[in-house]
Formats: sequence, C-alpha cells, structure tokens
Amino acid sequence: MFLDLVKYSRSYRGYDEGRSISREELLRWVDCARFAPSSINRQPFQYKLVYKPEELAVLQPLTGWARALPQMQLPHPGHCPTAFVVICQNTRWAEDLKRYIRDVGAVAQTMLLAAASEGLGGIMIGNFSPEKVHRALALPDELTPMLIVAFGKPDETIVIKEVDEGADLRYYRDENDVHYVPKRKLEDVVL
Repeated sequence: MFLDLVKYSRSYRGYDEGRSISREELLRWVDCARFAPSSINRQPFQYKLVYKPEELAVLQPLTGWARALPQMQLPHPGHCPTAFVVICQNTRWAEDLKRYIRDVGAVAQTMLLAAASEGLGGIMIGNFSPEKVHRALALPDELTPMLIVAFGKPDETIVIKEVDEGADLRYYRDENDVHYVPKRKLEDVVL
C-alpha cells in the first residue's frame, strides 16, 4: 500500500485549476512535515502558505518548471497548481543554510506524500530566485526561501518506465503529452 502511494506521488507539472487547495489542507500537510526528522532536532523551517489567487499570480511566474524539456511551457496555460508552500529557513533559529538542506527534502517529501494520500499531488521546485520570492511575498528578513512545493489536483498522465543500466534517465513527453519517467531497476541500485 505504501509503495502505491509513493508511485502515485510523482512530480506533477499539470493540474486541474478548478480544484482549489484550502488553507486547512495545507495546514494538515505542514503539520505532518513538522514531525519529519530534523538535524540535531533544530527544526529551522517556517512555511509560507500560498493559496489565494492574488498570491498565486505573484508566485507562479517566479518558478521554473521542467528544465529537461526547455522546448515546452510547463505547466501548460490553464493547468497551474492551485497552492504552494514555500519552505523557509529562519536564520534566527539556525544560521547555516547548507547544514539543513537534507531536512528540506524530508519535510517536502512528507508534505507531498500527505497530499498524495488525499488523492492530490505536487512537485518540488528548486528553480527560483530566493531573493525575488522573498521580495514578492514580503517575507521577514530572517526567512530565506529554500524550496517551493506546488500542490493541486493532478491533470496529466505520468508513466513510470523501468529501464536497463546505461539507458537515458531524462524524463520526456510523447506526442499525446504523456509524461514518461525512466527509473533504474531495483537490481541495479542495490549493492
């Protein structure tokens, strides 16, 4: 059952904009994230919830999507996420931004799995300017945006494809806009 949840939790780049994400949903997922492991239990993160249309309009253009598909505009117009969580490190709580970078992944994955358990999805976005996001969202000086997680109701088809050793691992889309994600086989990753 857990493996099915992990397989469902893909990096979605297309969403049903008719399904909004509420503050309450985001709070549930952040509540899960705050229980994720943290280096020396420092818990240096705070979370900016972005779900109101006016905030979405400000943040969406500051995010970069699908670097491996530079010829495509993703998300396609009309298929943007309907919420974001900006994971910020509070530098008053922990100054060293590099020390807690692993923790960022743990809290992001926890939120994504929580959303997937409710039939929703998202993607981690690292392609953004922390300074521009900080300014656009009028964040306090002590907060540094570390990662953006987009959320919404997935509106695209993603196919996981196991590949042989040495195969190209870049994701791609076919002529029907189906998104393929090559994955190494279990026997190739276990030593």
